[in-house]
Amino acid sequence: MKTITEVKKEIATLEKERNKGEIGELMIRSSLAAFCASSKAHLLNNITIGFRDGTTQIDHILITKKGILVIETKHYSGWIFGEERKKIWTQCLYKKKYTFQNPLRQNYCHIAAVRKQLGFTPENKIQGIVVFTKDAEFKTEQPRGVILFKDLFNYLMKINLGVISDAEMYMAIGYLEYRRFQLTEETDLDHQKHIAQKFMS
Repeated sequence: MKTITEVKKEIATLEKERNKGEIGELMIRSSLAAFCASSKAHLLNNITIGFRDGTTQIDHILITKKGILVIETKHYSGWIFGEERKKIWTQCLYKKKYTFQNPLRQNYCHIAAVRKQLGFTPENKIQGIVVFTKDAEFKTEQPRGVILFKDLFNYLMKINLGVISDAEMYMAIGYLEYRRFQLTEETDLDHQKHIAQKFMS
């Protein structure tokens, strides 16, 4: 059994990681909002929707005239070692190594959830990217679908997943807004409980 001190340390680590994630999401949100202001696009942030036997939380969904992007944010520094098909990636920071789940795999579930909700939109028009928001540097080849924050705006300007009509855009926005769970602390706890059960089973 873990001691109270060990539990407190784990909680502190989780809170620290959560705060880092919120900083990254805020950076992305500001950049995406700027993009929306300069083009006909709509941004949804921090979306929780039902998927399979539980829920899934999505950092950002960008709905544009040239496709729908499901965006996962990672606020990491240091050297990153990761491959598209590897389950675990590694971060090297100040001579220490940390492992984390492949964010592309995580985002695949998010993309699948959005595609299921928006069955009227062809799947090829709904894609995903993972954005690293801090000064991360890939020491392996940067995987397809991974973008550094400094390259995000240019990437968005060139996106072309297929033309989406005004009607499709409005339907997508309406469906996602209607079917999203209300953002509350209880919603977040329910999602975390689902994740814990998923990995413990």
